[in-house]
Amino acid sequence: MAPLHIVGAPLSFAESKAHLKAVRRRGVQQFIQLYQRVEHAQTAELLWGDELEYHVLKLFFGSGDNDSARTVKLSLRAPELLNQLAIAEGSDPRRIDGCAWHAEYGTWMVEATPREPYGGYATELLRVERSMRLRRQRLLSVLAPDEIITTMPTFPLMGVGEFTHPHFPVNGPNAQSSCVPDEATNPHPRMQTLTANIRARRGSNVDVRIPLYKDVATPEFKAAEVTPESKAPTVAGDAMAFGMGNCCLQVTFQARDVHESRFLTDQLAVLAPIFLALTAATPVFKGRLVDTDVRWAAIEQAVDDRTPAERRAEGEAVPEGAEECGLAGDGVRRFAKSRYASISHYIYDCPVAKLKGEPNPTAELNDLNCDVDPEIATMLREAGIDEMLTQHIAYNFSRDPLVIFRERLEVEDTTEDFESLQSTNWNSVRWKPPPTLDSPIGWRTEFRSMEVQMTDFENAAFCTVVMLLTRAILAFDLDLLVPLSKVDENMHRAHDRDAISTQKFHFRKHLAPPRKPGDVAPCRCSMLDGSSDTEEMTLAEVLNGKGSYFPGLLPLCGAYVDSIRFDAATRGEVHKYMKLLALRASGQLQTNAQWQRELVTTHDDYRFDSVVSPAIAHDLALAVHEVGIGKRACKEVLGEVIIDPILPVDAWDIKLESSRMEGSTHCQLLHEYMNRPCFMNRLKSETKDEVFCSSFFAGRRKAGREAVYISNMGGLTI
Repeated sequence: MAPLHIVGAPLSFAESKAHLKAVRRRGVQQFIQLYQRVEHAQTAELLWGDELEYHVLKLFFGSGDNDSARTVKLSLRAPELLNQLAIAEGSDPRRIDGCAWHAEYGTWMVEATPREPYGGYATELLRVERSMRLRRQRLLSVLAPDEIITTMPTFPLMGVGEFTHPHFPVNGPNAQSSCVPDEATNPHPRMQTLTANIRARRGSNVDVRIPLYKDVATPEFKAAEVTPESKAPTVAGDAMAFGMGNCCLQVTFQARDVHESRFLTDQLAVLAPIFLALTAATPVFKGRLVDTDVRWAAIEQAVDDRTPAERRAEGEAVPEGAEECGLAGDGVRRFAKSRYASISHYIYDCPVAKLKGEPNPTAELNDLNCDVDPEIATMLREAGIDEMLTQHIAYNFSRDPLVIFRERLEVEDTTEDFESLQSTNWNSVRWKPPPTLDSPIGWRTEFRSMEVQMTDFENAAFCTVVMLLTRAILAFDLDLLVPLSKVDENMHRAHDRDAISTQKFHFRKHLAPPRKPGDVAPCRCSMLDGSSDTEEMTLAEVLNGKGSYFPGLLPLCGAYVDSIRFDAATRGEVHKYMKLLALRASGQLQTNAQWQRELVTTHDDYRFDSVVSPAIAHDLALAVHEVGIGKRACKEVLGEVIIDPILPVDAWDIKLESSRMEGSTHCQLLHEYMNRPCFMNRLKSETKDEVFCSSFFAGRRKAGREAVYISNMGGLTI
């Protein structure tokens, strides 16, 4: 989400109109200044990290014979929990393995990251799962007894009845939703204003429509109501919370320089739909089973601020009188996509081609028709920004800023306006310049498409494999690029129910040109030949290989691991992660979505009507929680992997104190210790005298005092 450290009095959208153009121009100027200042910045060290998001839920149990009355609700306590966690973490700032806690869109949501980024050594891969388990453990430690946390994208009862605790009335002034109260949104003024201004700019509530799953008794599919000409039944949502209230898994990499960051951004954009399908975990929406398995389209629609004219079909004329002064493009420039979407431009600049005076070979793969603001594009070109980046920035800044703080309208020497618009263009991959002019943070790429998984083992597996793929792509000079229209098509296919086994995805057949022994490796630009050397492959083929010409992504990771000689412990853990992905892609293990759908459809309360009742939602959420903490086995998803239990009792580190104890305290401790069977057995073993041991303890009990005993156990003083 957008940065929350900036606060003030936000303008309503009506008040913002007079400033929209100025803020957009100022944001572009800030980018130009930033880019020119740090364009040649380099970072030798690889740093990377992940972001995990959690739902905090409250369980309600039925009483007596009315067990079917059980349900689960969103616990709107995230601000309170975040405060507790921040205080606890702050007590030990030197710990590298600590956690960083962040607010999210929902008042029930918590985001967590490692306190310090992972480094560039192979053994750092072992930190990932350990860090994720620690975050889950520490969050568990501050929950109430009737609260749980789940790492699943969508809360199954979002928008159904009284689904929050405490309960608040709906139809608040910001969301104006018929089913979601404003109090469910983070109280930070940025979040509340974002909710209100998206609705105000588009001229209506957002309109989320997800295809309904057809079961044998689903009432919406009665023959009398559905004809071949009619639209398929959908499940509807009318608030931003139906999208931004979803949890996800993201991973960010710091690149060596601007060129590597742009190259990786393009390559990862091709992988975004692949990993969206692999991590599918969203079969339920607003209390109904739906005919999709992922969250992406729901978020896409939930933040869609386009006016009706901007949403019009290609080739359709602008409606008369649709122009609205003050809006970017007068509110009628057509956008094929929402602000939340797969990328619309490749951005790699191909510096070698530029030096040779040759065309950028990537450019012809940008085959989407995307109108940009011509004035902003001119500003960028005149500043010397190359055409690939000009198109990307100009497209993003063809959108209006959504949150403007009154106090920040005249602030100079900052990148606030750039970051505000950059952070509210939510793409499948985000290219991230250094955050400020003097920041030690380098050029980064953020991979954003993955669905959060039930267990930390799975989440660590996906983050680790994506990281290894970035290294393999760079080390082996690979090229994954396909025309962007095919990436968009892959994103659509990834939404299908059971896409992992039923869909095929456009993928490049040859990731590197043929090379003879002794040939010099081609430069990265020559790899990007602009061809569409693609075919449709199953996910099993993409991951595990096809024929003799396509090795598969996982064997490439394995080859990279072998090439740099991982230590045995790291190699063993990475092998487990790659095995999970290989088995899932081949259909031998279920996705989270398949497992959840099966749990719902085989539940005793399910009536084959696509309805996820409160009792079913309760049992589903509890099951996901228990799988996540290792309390419930889940061979269908994890295979032979067993999750070690995660207990809140051991969440926080114990300091090795050396302060002197009170005499009564340490005597009591010694008394308890010396009466333990393990101590008695050790004393017998060392002294070889059971009679002495018995009389020693009997005498201590009879005397009723704590003696100081110098044992012959290696001279140990007790």
